[in-house]
Amino acid sequence: MVEHITGMLALIGVLSLLCQWLGWKFRLPAILPLLLCGLLLGPGLDILNPDAIFGDLLFPIISLGVAVILFEGALTLNFKEIKDHGRMVTNLVTFGAFITWACIAPAAHWLLGFEWPMAMLFGALVVVTGPTVIVPMLRTVRPKSNLASILRWEGIVIDPIGAILAVLVYEYIAVAAAADPTTHVLSALGMTLLLGFGMGAIAGYLIGIALRTNVFPHYLKNTAVLTLMLGMFVGSNLLQEESGLLTVTVMGIWLANMRGVDIADILEFKETLTVLLISALFILLAARLNSTAMLDLGWGGVGVLLVVLFIARPLSIWISGIGTSLSRADKWFLSWVAPRGIVAAAISSLFAIKLEAIGVNGASSIVPLVFLIIIGTVVIQSLTASPWAKFLGVKADSSQGLLLFGASKFSRELAKVLTDKNVKVVLADNNWDNIRQARMANIPVYFGNPASEHAENFMDLSGIGRVLILSPYRQLNPLVSFHFQDLFGVKKVYGLNNAEGGSARHQLSESYLKRLCLFGESVSYARIASYMSKGAVIKVTNITENFTLTHFRERYGETAMPLIYLTKEQKVKIVTGEDTDLPVGIELISLLPQEAQEQAIIQRNLAEAEEQANKAAQKTLDSQEQTAVLNNEEAPTEQTLTAVDSEGDAEADTTVNNAINEKDETKQ
Repeated sequence: MVEHITGMLALIGVLSLLCQWLGWKFRLPAILPLLLCGLLLGPGLDILNPDAIFGDLLFPIISLGVAVILFEGALTLNFKEIKDHGRMVTNLVTFGAFITWACIAPAAHWLLGFEWPMAMLFGALVVVTGPTVIVPMLRTVRPKSNLASILRWEGIVIDPIGAILAVLVYEYIAVAAAADPTTHVLSALGMTLLLGFGMGAIAGYLIGIALRTNVFPHYLKNTAVLTLMLGMFVGSNLLQEESGLLTVTVMGIWLANMRGVDIADILEFKETLTVLLISALFILLAARLNSTAMLDLGWGGVGVLLVVLFIARPLSIWISGIGTSLSRADKWFLSWVAPRGIVAAAISSLFAIKLEAIGVNGASSIVPLVFLIIIGTVVIQSLTASPWAKFLGVKADSSQGLLLFGASKFSRELAKVLTDKNVKVVLADNNWDNIRQARMANIPVYFGNPASEHAENFMDLSGIGRVLILSPYRQLNPLVSFHFQDLFGVKKVYGLNNAEGGSARHQLSESYLKRLCLFGESVSYARIASYMSKGAVIKVTNITENFTLTHFRERYGETAMPLIYLTKEQKVKIVTGEDTDLPVGIELISLLPQEAQEQAIIQRNLAEAEEQANKAAQKTLDSQEQTAVLNNEEAPTEQTLTAVDSEGDAEADTTVNNAINEKDETKQ
């Protein structure tokens, strides 16, 4: 028996990883292969029986897993960010959530015969969408950037809000079923709310103070927060049954909105938990489904799904969109994209177990119906969202935006120039000081590893089509490069040639080395950083038929480094080692080291001196011609003209030498 349990645990772990990989490889929500895997192992082949394997431990495992899900979701609920992402997002997570709930609950009551408390609970459970299902779909569909931003932020924010709503409805049902409704329901529910909001706020504040004052060493920070969160969850449940979920949700929201508390590392730590815990949990939940329970829902279940797709979502979008700048096509597209995710599945399974234990009627039907909605929305909308977006004309054009990994001074200056030219730019870096300075310059940023799962869910890549690796992180650069090559394509990712010679260079793959040609095959981060420290500047130059690249080289010399150019059609082109010539009619963005700037000064002074000499020569010639006419003498001879030109050249040489001497004196 022990060997069987050990084998099943190992199998679940391997399959969890495989499902996550399949979702990443085919750009599908990972929830879909996880669902199919659980249904195949459980009801399909009867290989996995979670109740028989885990016994009494199944409920604690699911309970702690749901607590982690809610806490992580709450950590992303920053009220400032809701305001920053527009009126539509705010409306969707407030009025829109209520409208969705108000549409789905009556449908469950009238079409499936659910009692009103259970119908209200089901409606609250399927309000949420979630970034884990939205983000992969957006990458495939590629709608306009404003629509992608609305859907992404709705998924992030609605997770904890919908969870709080579901928890509150559940608390009312559980308390009403366990107590005398006339005497104890309100007092028990009030105690649950008091403990949930009170303990959650106090715990969040104290943990925030501990993080702010570095009470925990860095290597214990993530573990301490996770452990304390689980301790508060269990402690709250001991004081008042079923109040723990509300406590950890409030605790996470408090931490997310507390000033001076950096939770980026905590959110990144969640990645491992997601793969090892949440993915395995989802397979277990799907394996517990009764093969006939979903079929027993019949046409009533299909009717509820149709209400979710064609009534609740469109109604919430059109009402929430009143007073916004969204077009009719935008609203119709948003009306069709709202897949349900892992939060709904996990919380519904937990609540069903608890409600069945206290004998609430209809609890056994909650999970099959929630899974029907998840499967229906994910499958149907994943297959049809892209053609629908194309039909409505809301697909994004060829993405010209750039993600710059590395927010050094050079990257920040380049981002400013590109932003001024209406090119979307996002800077990503692990260095907080670099990110802080970029924020002060109003440049969109992401703090952390752009190849992480957290970045997949929370970094806004709408409008981004290419990646420039501009960081000094030798170990992280290849990982980021390979990650975005899989996402955008090999020819959309460029890197500086930071590879060292010798044996270390041969450890890198040839496919990676071929992309180390950004701005030229010999251009490295150290070289650019050296130029910037010595006063290099980034300049925009118009390359025309009258001022070609040859003229550019003559003016600035060979040290000038072309970086990027913009065509007349506003296409962004990256200069690489493969580019030997550039077309005319472009705006060239280049890096000018100190030597190039000095060369430009000399060339400019030389041109001015030559122009002045020509004017002086012409003036002398005109004067001599006038004198000759008045005196009836011959016109100036060629020898005379040569003498005049020599005087002009001497004057030009003197002017240039003076300019060089002034430059040297200034440098000294």
